[in-house]
Amino acid sequence: MTPRALAPFLAFPQALRAAGFPATPDRTETFITAVGLLGPRDMAAIRRAAHAVYGPGPDRQLMFDTVFDHVFLGRSLAAPAPGDPEDLPRSYDAGDFEELPVPDEEDPSGGEATAAERLFARELAAGDEDALLRAFTRALPNRLPHRRARRMSKGKGRHPDPRRAFRQMMRRDGEITRLPTRRRITRQRRVLLLVDVSGSMKSSTEGALRLAHALQQGGERVECFTLGTRLTRVTRALRHRNREQALTLASGLVADWDGGTRLGEALQVFLSIPRFAAHARGALVILLSDGLERGGPEALTGAMERLSALAWSVLWLSPLAADPAYRPQTEAMRAIHPLLDRLGAGDTPASIAAEILDFRKGARA
Repeated sequence: MTPRALAPFLAFPQALRAAGFPATPDRTETFITAVGLLGPRDMAAIRRAAHAVYGPGPDRQLMFDTVFDHVFLGRSLAAPAPGDPEDLPRSYDAGDFEELPVPDEEDPSGGEATAAERLFARELAAGDEDALLRAFTRALPNRLPHRRARRMSKGKGRHPDPRRAFRQMMRRDGEITRLPTRRRITRQRRVLLLVDVSGSMKSSTEGALRLAHALQQGGERVECFTLGTRLTRVTRALRHRNREQALTLASGLVADWDGGTRLGEALQVFLSIPRFAAHARGALVILLSDGLERGGPEALTGAMERLSALAWSVLWLSPLAADPAYRPQTEAMRAIHPLLDRLGAGDTPASIAAEILDFRKGARA
């Protein structure tokens, strides 16, 4: 098993290659050796070693630092606005973070979508749904979808077990009284949770993140991202067992709380990064969003076509769908509705939990 401290150093060259940088195995070995010789006391020393070994050109240093921040600091990648150049976040060094701007007054919950980016920190409360979340976590192992794995175990099945048959022959002078068989084991399917944190979802965001933490604790392989004007991976933060600590860490990673809505572009960024897109392959993809998108539906439709082709199934949960009479009204939602396996209610943690536990592929709404 790879030591936890070494994991980002092995993930860094993979992220560099995905971003178009030359990151050969010998350079990776040199980078790890250089860090060991430096005995770094802060992240700035590791960054300097990375620059010295991989040598990004002056025109690509910003992109290099962005990849470094994403792997080592868990910082987010910005989604490009339609027609504008890609808007990448600033670089941060450990121990030298700039405070995110905090508004003088809280903006009311947005009822309309906007493309404006709004960056500030937000405190997430632990909530009072303890009994609901505990029951949800306990039910997940048996209620999440499973798949047949490639590995096999001994038991009644259709596949012969040559090793056990050979051992039986050795014990019984070449005779086999009963042919041993194997069967395929089952595993939980990967779950990918995408949470819209834009202004129009403000009233539902905190409950969604609390439920995301419960899903992370009860599922075997769960990945969680937030979407707004940026794409932020919050999986590592939500892996902490203590809910209050996990939500505090997640709130510090996400910078685009209650801002604009660029779902299509954020999903395109997600799909353009191979290590992120791999999380959707064969997975149950759950999107928590009202689907209020600015501009035309082209970006969201194109991203959802690719996402639905990768995923095992797509479940879209919207606060607006809590109304039994709800029908998709926006052009984007009407365009992507045929790509969804189910469009369900996502107004409260209880409704989200019920939709996930009761989901069955093919049960369209």
